Amino acid sequence: MSTNNQIYEPLSEKRRKEITKSLSKDVMVEALQKMWKIRAFEEKAEELYMLGKIHGTMHLSIGMEASAMGSILPLRQDDLILSTHRGHGHCIAKNADLKLMMAEFLGKECGYCRGRGGSMHIADVEGGNLGANGVVAGGIPMAVGVGLGLKLQKTDKVIVCFFGDGAANEGAFHEALNMAAIYDLPVVFVCENNQYGMSGSFKRMFRIPRISDRAAGYGIPGVTVDGNDLLAVYDAVNTAVDRARNQRIPTLVENITYRWRGHSKSDANRYRTKEEIEEWKTKDPNTRFADWLVESKVITSDEAEQIRQAAYAEINAAAEFAEGCADPALESIEEGVYA
Repeated sequence: MSTNNQIYEPLSEKRRKEITKSLSKDVMVEALQKMWKIRAFEEKAEELYMLGKIHGTMHLSIGMEASAMGSILPLRQDDLILSTHRGHGHCIAKNADLKLMMAEFLGKECGYCRGRGGSMHIADVEGGNLGANGVVAGGIPMAVGVGLGLKLQKTDKVIVCFFGDGAANEGAFHEALNMAAIYDLPVVFVCENNQYGMSGSFKRMFRIPRISDRAAGYGIPGVTVDGNDLLAVYDAVNTAVDRARNQRIPTLVENITYRWRGHSKSDANRYRTKEEIEEWKTKDPNTRFADWLVESKVITSDEAEQIRQAAYAEINAAAEFAEGCADPALESIEEGVYA
């Protein structure tokens, strides 16, 4: 698959400068910090797995950092998100405590969910993260339920629901978007199209060039953007959040991105070429945003490197903290678990 055949309109330089001007330096620096924390967390997660310290599998989002950060950047602190099995980045972008998050990832008692949730079910309800979900498309109808609750409560909060391209072919996707549309719910549906559902190419699974085209069938707005461009993602989701908050109109946003690693740690990656992966790495969202901030004189190149190094140091400290936490005791292992 060639990445030169774009199916979205790239953000114009004029609009890029307008967005940069509208955001404070502190906000943009924090966004870059979190993007590097996401990258560092995922790489540390992979390292811990290779050392045999993680039980079960996990789904890494290396290469998808702009999609998570750009989608959550427009939210207020009291807004909500629902995540996916590939949700570490969403958790960090929504201001997770990295120590508690790493502890949960390692299955420790001091983790967010007392070690019961692990990689695919981290939640921080107080922080507005209603949780990740191991079921493909599982969070989409939940978001509609939450959106209905927000409407009935007459609050102006919104919820952003993340899912992958594979989830867009599940029945829950269609039923949920239709219900959100007809009930005018404050939901922003963010499809992170990373080109593959497990090992099936997006192009083999869809007859349409853009997943966002499906929004027309429900009478709601839909837009496809460069998911590796933080400012493009922010621009699209910011508009969608404003629409949901003030008009109670849901939106389908499709972020075109790419996962550098396999679907999970059991994925042998035989369905795509090394050349394709390397081509996408040239669109690294972290370095693209960092380069833009340097070019725009928001930060210096030295400051950009300091931000990157600080992120890795913070993740290493979080891992050290988590490894020092106790494992759940066998006699209390069923506490807090519901079915």
